[in-house]
Amino acid sequence: MRCIGVDYGERRVGVAYGDEIGVSTPLPAIVKATEAERIQELVELAKQRRATEFVFGYPYNMDGSVGFKAKEVDAFIEKLLRQIDLPVHRLDERLTSVEASKAFPRGRDDDLRRSGKIDSVAASLILQDFLNQNIELPEYDPHAEFDDGGDYR
Repeated sequence: MRCIGVDYGERRVGVAYGDEIGVSTPLPAIVKATEAERIQELVELAKQRRATEFVFGYPYNMDGSVGFKAKEVDAFIEKLLRQIDLPVHRLDERLTSVEASKAFPRGRDDDLRRSGKIDSVAASLILQDFLNQNIELPEYDPHAEFDDGGDYR
């Protein structure tokens, strides 16, 4: 499992990477001028990271309904899948950008927004939620002994 987390935006696409280790890491946001360029860069990122799936933040309305923004994400995903054939998971992203902005000092919001750093942290939060739900961690036994190879006996 090698996942690319995506926080879609009309101007910036926040991205993150995570795998079976279970840790999501923000990557530099995609801030290309056109949607076609942003899609192409996302495709290249997925190929470079040998991604096996995408995890998109899905902007449900606060009442749980699918609105205009969610339809924009669906259209973007449709265009992306014409370029690369990978499974896509949609995960509720309500309030992740608000949560992501808390990771940065106040007063630089405009610079952070333009750079896409907040978007990529939001993508990382979305992806981490997905990984937490889908990776089964081994049972921890505090009394287990290690053999010479460092493996549990």
